[in-house]
Amino acid sequence: MNEPHEHPARDLELPVPGRRLGILFSGRGTNMMQLVAATKDGSLDADTAVVLSNRPRAPGIETAREAGVPVEVLSHRRFPDRESFDRAVVAILRRYEVDLVCLAGFMRILSPVMLEAFPYRIVNLHPSLLPSFPGLKAHTQALERGVKVSGATVHLVDQYLDHGPIVMQGAVPVRDDDTPETLAARVLEVEHRILPEAVRRLRRGGYRLRNRSLIRRGPD
Repeated sequence: MNEPHEHPARDLELPVPGRRLGILFSGRGTNMMQLVAATKDGSLDADTAVVLSNRPRAPGIETAREAGVPVEVLSHRRFPDRESFDRAVVAILRRYEVDLVCLAGFMRILSPVMLEAFPYRIVNLHPSLLPSFPGLKAHTQALERGVKVSGATVHLVDQYLDHGPIVMQGAVPVRDDDTPETLAARVLEVEHRILPEAVRRLRRGGYRLRNRSLIRRGPD
């Protein structure tokens, strides 16, 4: 998630991100733990440098500690504005020498401070098939619109909310009797699958950013 901060259109080869992941989350941390597990079992060629939560009581904090990965807790309520909080987050990520920032259920809008510190090196997981239904309550939006297919998206973070170049998507059918809760549960299974795979693809490299679209040369 992010707030407007204008950048010109680009046409450039994206560098392959290093292997040290900084994973940011705000709640249960189930997607965070999918990344941690993938780095531990070797299915993802990367390391969990640190996980960070902005909510001191987030259930995922203890889960991460039990997994034996470095954990940082930094409440955004301690800071007067978004920029000062982001500066503190950037300082932590740099202390752990993070190469790629993964927003795995991180319920904060990023300021230009983060975008400029990690250009094209922040990925976000969103529970809809973007560009449809950005922002909050994506499942409610999907049901209210009557769509037949929903899903999840992993994208590079840019200056707009839930907008950046898409790395990977996964879809699920929407059932006639779905509620936001039942749809969310099925989409979560897709999230668990595509987030590690999207990071895996980025780590392979070969991506070019052309007019805000992500293009990959060769097979995935």
